[in-house]
Amino acid sequence: MSTKLLKTVFIVLFCILSRISFSQTKYNLDTKSIQTGKEIFEVQCAACHNFTQNGIGPQLSQIIMKREKNWLISYLKNPQKTMAEELNFDKRVIAMPAFAHLKKNEVEDILAFINSRQSKPDPKRAISPDGLINPIPESIKKSELTLRLKYLYTAPATSDKIPLARINTMVVLNDTSKKVFLSDLRGIVYHFNEKELKPYLDFKKMVPEYIHVPGLATGLGSFAFHPDFLKNGLFYTAHSEKANSKKPDFNYADSIKITLQWVLTEWKTNNPASETFEGTRRELFRIDMVSQIHGMQEITFNPYAKPSDEDYGLLYIGIGDGGSSESGYPFICENPKNLWSSVLRINPSGNNSKNGKYGIPETNPFKTDKRFAGEVYCRGFRNPNRIYWTPDGKMIISDIGHTNVEELNIGQKGLDYGWPYREGTFIIKPDANMRQVFDLKGNTKSYTWPSAQYDHDEGYAVSAGYVYNEKEIPTLKGKYIFGDIVNGKVLFVENKDLSLGQITNIQEFTLEIDGKIDNFRNICQNNKTDLRFGQGANGEIYVYTKTDGRIYKVVGCE
Repeated sequence: MSTKLLKTVFIVLFCILSRISFSQTKYNLDTKSIQTGKEIFEVQCAACHNFTQNGIGPQLSQIIMKREKNWLISYLKNPQKTMAEELNFDKRVIAMPAFAHLKKNEVEDILAFINSRQSKPDPKRAISPDGLINPIPESIKKSELTLRLKYLYTAPATSDKIPLARINTMVVLNDTSKKVFLSDLRGIVYHFNEKELKPYLDFKKMVPEYIHVPGLATGLGSFAFHPDFLKNGLFYTAHSEKANSKKPDFNYADSIKITLQWVLTEWKTNNPASETFEGTRRELFRIDMVSQIHGMQEITFNPYAKPSDEDYGLLYIGIGDGGSSESGYPFICENPKNLWSSVLRINPSGNNSKNGKYGIPETNPFKTDKRFAGEVYCRGFRNPNRIYWTPDGKMIISDIGHTNVEELNIGQKGLDYGWPYREGTFIIKPDANMRQVFDLKGNTKSYTWPSAQYDHDEGYAVSAGYVYNEKEIPTLKGKYIFGDIVNGKVLFVENKDLSLGQITNIQEFTLEIDGKIDNFRNICQNNKTDLRFGQGANGEIYVYTKTDGRIYKVVGCE
């Protein structure tokens, strides 16, 4: 299930479910059934649905049920099939995942719990006539360039269900070895080359508490090697664990639910040159999350920092809002004393943090300001999914939006990029209906604008990329290549045009894959491609689709 759904999904779900009369349908009212339904709901449904605000899926507090229970059970077990039969539903549209594994009584318990949470409509959440229907009317233009890709191979399947391989983050050792690694969110770090993947670390065996369900970026979020890895053997990971696995270093009011925890870990290998990991680990910190989405999905070192630079050996960490805003708790991420919705910068070898397990650099912008968390480098992101430095030194932070706008931002020390009050260059209101954005007209509050943005007419979740800076493909030189996770479009902006707070134009490549003009939706045979990008040791660009686990190399552009 995508962290972004097509807008039509909301329409279809509301059309179906709003026709169902709650008052005419009987549901189990006993406490045990409702409690069981609540427990199942929190595991199976809560990542996309809540009872206060539209998130990935629609909020459920005003679902009025008219259909008989058997119809609803069939719908939950196979939404696409049921919607197709009922409404001649367009199968190209992303539907809810099927819950065929749930037993009939479990589905009934879920419905009993949803029934128990029905409430009157909140007038604050009503659709406003002032909301923008099409925030960015201008379409992304198709460039005259055709990007040529070559299929390399398919990653080992880590599931028999889509996505088959959750291949996610590619990292190059920033030293003379130039080894390349690729991770699967389900817990494996591989050695990568253009012929095969060889396991380096099996996270599931090393960390019993680790979880990668229910998906939605949970699992092994990211990893990073210390710039002196060949000398000190240190590298770092971000991973998810069950709620209350251990006492968190960062939490919120105990009246607010905890869905899971994200953990930052330091690993020390016995032999940095070894082809497989053996060594020890220590925990640096853990942080609670309201929901499964927008966790600790990026950790990285500045690859261009030299030993004499202040940035050398400092770890950047992207922390999302954990779904707190759309779950009704925007104050969690808007509070500057909190870490949520921020990019952090820490010194893993220091000890002046509150828990004494890492350091807060003296040059951090809020180190001496007690109104802010000292770890924060910049803030105001919903989901700072990837952090990347361009060859000319710009820090690019991709931010996956809510239901309207996707962003590329230039990260700079001490700046605020606006979430939960901005989505792109538009106002969003966390205390109202967050499916809407509004014009900035008359608003005096200033935040830093993104450097590129597109709305959900064009895509649904930005997939961050890289600047091509090599000589082998001259027409690509200087282009920042990225795309959309869901529809699989491959896009670019000119790196020279990316500047702080100034919107630049995005263009789309035509794709030639193994000699044929094609697209990833067609190849994946799925409306969601789960598109990701990687960059190899010599600056080459790789593209992979988690849906089917296929890996490609960019080999030309003309």
